[in-house]
Formats: sequence, C-alpha cells, structure tokens
Amino acid sequence: MESLGIIPARYNSTRFPGKPLVDIDGKSMIRRVYEQAKKCGDLSQVIVATDHEEILNHVHEFGGEAVMTASFHKTGTERCAEALELIQKGEGFEIVVNIQGDEPFIDPEQISEVIRSFSNSNTAISTLARRIPDPESIKDPNVVKLVFDHQHRVLYFSRSEIPYIRKGSLAVDNMEIPFFEHVGIYGFRKSILQELIKLPVSSLERAESLEQLRWLQNGFAIYVSETNYDSISIDTPADLLKLTNMKG
Repeated sequence: MESLGIIPARYNSTRFPGKPLVDIDGKSMIRRVYEQAKKCGDLSQVIVATDHEEILNHVHEFGGEAVMTASFHKTGTERCAEALELIQKGEGFEIVVNIQGDEPFIDPEQISEVIRSFSNSNTAISTLARRIPDPESIKDPNVVKLVFDHQHRVLYFSRSEIPYIRKGSLAVDNMEIPFFEHVGIYGFRKSILQELIKLPVSSLERAESLEQLRWLQNGFAIYVSETNYDSISIDTPADLLKLTNMKG
C-alpha cells in the first residue's frame, strides 16, 4: 500500500500564531516534524499542507515538499483532503496519514503503527492510544481519553475521565482498569477522506470540541493501536518554554 504523509501547518493558530516557524534548538518546528516523518520507511511521500506563503517558502528552502491550501479550513482533516487533491488527485496512494505539525519529536515508528492498522481490510480510519502513567492526567481536560472494544474499535473520546470508576479505585473486582490517552495522529483510506469532510459538525463534537466525535456519531469506525511511544505536543508558548526547561 502506498502511503502519503501530510503535515497540516496553519499559520494563525489561536493560541500560538506562527507556531510552525518557531525555533527549537536551531530548527523550526515544522522542519523537525517533516524530518521525523521522512524517517518513516512506510511513507512513500511526505508533504506539508499550509495556508501561508512564509511557511511554504521555508519548507522549500530546507528541501521539503509543500503545497498551498485554502485559509478557510476549520480542521486538519479538511486541509489534508485538499492537499491530497493537489497531489495529482492522490493517484497512486491508498493511505493518507495526518501527522500533527506541533509534535517536533514524533517517533517515526508511531507513523508505522498507524499504517500497519490497514492490514485489516475493515480499517478505514486509524489512530493511536497510550496508557496514561500519571493519575493526575486522567482528570486533566487537556488530555483526551478514549475507550475501545475488544476489536480495538473506539467507543468514545472525551476530555472527561473515562471510564468513570464508581468505586473510586483503579482496581475493580481485582481487575486493573487501564486509562488511555489519545495520540492525535490519524490514518485514512484515501476514499474515506472526501466522505468525512462533507459531514456537518455534530452535537458531540461541539460539546467536547473533538472533531473525531463527528465521525463516530455518523457511524464511521475508528480503529486504535496501542503505542508505547510518548509524544510532546507544543500547543502554546508555555509548552515551548516547558520543553526548553526540560532540555536545559
């Protein structure tokens, strides 16, 4: 299966304008994400999909591939769909991977984990989850939790604590209850992308501010693989400062 990696890179982030171009130890964030993605042997091609000429030119300057997409897109999924159309209508690709542009140290193996999910012919959308090691994170609304069935199909995503442990213990009937954090990388079969972007915003999506709930609420199955790799997301200038302090 030929797989295309797309990195959406919007300039006017509400919480961190110009984020893709911010410097991290001598390289821009978008360059670090791009270079990590290029290390994934399961991707046939990697491109940046942006809405800003400065980002486009920057990617070309360091030797990367990039396309200009519309500024009106509300989600990374919509931007990926347009980028796919611009790449000769996506001919030759079966799988599209939406790689978050704010995770400068993403492990290439995480991308491979997403792609391997498509060895199951039933998989149309795939993502990753990681066990939450820190109990405090379970209650943090900025940490998106998810639960899934025995076939690894996602049942629900939430900013709330799920599952809720009524007895107040992580062990119920001597069974340890794991909590999973959603790792925000998505894989799609090419044919599914155009279907997803036609869906209207759903009530659950609006309530939790989680786009993936729109897909679930419309009956699309999302398969999840468990990953052991951690990822560092830079959402705000404060996150960047924390990363600098960790490295210092």
